[in-house]
Amino acid sequence: MMTTPYKNAVLDDKELQAALSKLNPKFGDFVTRVAGEAWGLPLIDQKTKALITVAVDVVIQDHVGPGSPFVAHVDMAMKQGATRAEIEELLVFMCVYAGFNKVAGCFGALNEFLGSET
Repeated sequence: MMTTPYKNAVLDDKELQAALSKLNPKFGDFVTRVAGEAWGLPLIDQKTKALITVAVDVVIQDHVGPGSPFVAHVDMAMKQGATRAEIEELLVFMCVYAGFNKVAGCFGALNEFLGSET
């Protein structure tokens, strides 16, 4: 089921805000305000910004541990219209620039989140 992308992937996603606040209320409020402002910049569309965040997670290896943003960013990208196939292609593309081993861990996290495709 396809949802309508948010105008602002942070400020309009109450589920994301609740998850951030659950980690820590002050942290959640701060992230919502600061990231919401960045996500509100007009020149790059929300889907592209969300795919960029997934790529950043690959580079800095933010796909493991409590509070890791990789799954949240994959979910965000999908809410903005990205498909699993696009995210998988992004991960393969990132092998060239971030390294095969980093991407392997992200594929593992992606499969845990979305289920394995065989």
